[in-house]
Amino acid sequence: MLLRAGLTALVCLLSLTSVVFVARLYRRENASFTAWIPTFRAQKHVEPCPSKLDWLQSLELSYPVKYARREISVRTTAEAKRLLVTKLDGPLFPDFQSVDLSGAFEVQLEDCKDPLVLEVSEHARGPVDAAHIIFGISTTLERLDDSIPSLLRWLPNTSAKLFVIAIKDDDVPQDAEDRFHRADDRAMSDLQERMRKLRLDVTIVHPLSKRDWFSQRYFSLVRVMYENRQPNTQWISLIDDDTFFLSMPSLVERLAEFDPKKEHYVGALSEDWWSVTRYGMMAFGGAGVFVSIALAEVINSKYEDCQERSHTSAGDIRLRECISWHTRTKLTNILDLHQIDIHNDLSGIYESGRQTLSLHHWKGGGPDGKGYPLHTMHLVADVCGDCFLQRWQFGDDMLLVNGFSVATYPKGGVKKLDLEKMEETWDHPSVVQDSVNANGVDHSLGPTRPKLLLEEEKIQYRLLDSTIIDGAVRQVYFRAGADGDHDYVLELLWRNQPDVEWHPDQEARQQGPA
Repeated sequence: MLLRAGLTALVCLLSLTSVVFVARLYRRENASFTAWIPTFRAQKHVEPCPSKLDWLQSLELSYPVKYARREISVRTTAEAKRLLVTKLDGPLFPDFQSVDLSGAFEVQLEDCKDPLVLEVSEHARGPVDAAHIIFGISTTLERLDDSIPSLLRWLPNTSAKLFVIAIKDDDVPQDAEDRFHRADDRAMSDLQERMRKLRLDVTIVHPLSKRDWFSQRYFSLVRVMYENRQPNTQWISLIDDDTFFLSMPSLVERLAEFDPKKEHYVGALSEDWWSVTRYGMMAFGGAGVFVSIALAEVINSKYEDCQERSHTSAGDIRLRECISWHTRTKLTNILDLHQIDIHNDLSGIYESGRQTLSLHHWKGGGPDGKGYPLHTMHLVADVCGDCFLQRWQFGDDMLLVNGFSVATYPKGGVKKLDLEKMEETWDHPSVVQDSVNANGVDHSLGPTRPKLLLEEEKIQYRLLDSTIIDGAVRQVYFRAGADGDHDYVLELLWRNQPDVEWHPDQEARQQGPA
């Protein structure tokens, strides 16, 4: 429950005019993708009770709404650790207040709280050097263009290179001699130049053979990346155009556990046990597949044999087949990499509090069909670094999952939950007969707990909007009113503490271990 705090009467101080950089969750504007990369300088003067809420108009809400807000002042320390859940006394928000902007933008908020200071880990806050990794994608020009906002969240300023095998589209007749629609050279060059201007070190190439189907083009990424290796290259990585890495520093740390001079095949099984039993113990491509340079040398030397010998339609299976035919190397399964082969409401994964290195299949699905736009959900990492999807518990009944949701639990509060277990919010996958993996996900997502009934056992406010303004990130969490009730809006404004400055161009956006 949102508890009423005492009235805090503060005189509003003069504040600097802020330039607003909007990155809407469900709309894509034509503005430059670099427009939202500011220098974050903490402001010393804050307004716990702002009198103007005109920015709410951009959300196209139905008024009146029930509204509450809180400002969070972020302090990074070496001592702070990212835990599965961090518990704090007292409420996060004041009580809701009715706000109606249908007539005027000026409001008189009656109940506000002073900024809340949260300590977050400074783990991996500095620049990350990923020059030893080459990434590869096989896709269409259109899908690559659509992927720019998400690539901008993790690839720039890491020195990692990206090679893309691009075609015009996949709409090719089965009996066609030319098994792809060749992308226009000028279109490829223009897109490559535009991406490089955005600090994406990308090289776009045509398929190696005009007779290659998708699985062959995917597998051929190994040859493309290996032949473009540098003396310092240690890993090549095959990813999809919707693979999202939440923390490049953490990814680099994890790969450093392996000796790239030895043969290593690193990735993740599908979360769906049926898919694992059908396709085998392999690295599923969307989670990210990492091949050490030693293993890449072997695959490249056997490239023609593997291309001719394999008849699968899936690229990641073709890669696994080649490795099994010519080496004794087995998959090293990393649970923090996620293929996401389960469907519908994925709140359980996002709200788990567990450290996550990659997510996949986020562009579509979800309970509303709009997907999970990570490129805007992730914006808060520009202020607090190791805190995206981090969980905080406030009092006995509220959980904040930073960048995803705020939830309260009317029947018994948070103490009734086993927060080490992941809530099974998704549709149950196909059953594998006679398997001890009864729910189909224990090998990957377990331990789990049953799904809670929304609006009865769990009241969830989902992230609706994330916006960067000068020196802060504004998050808006939303819950639709039931049975004619007003809609609910929660605002969190994240700032660095005064005299703290961080420019995302110089330091990496990241999350730490949980």
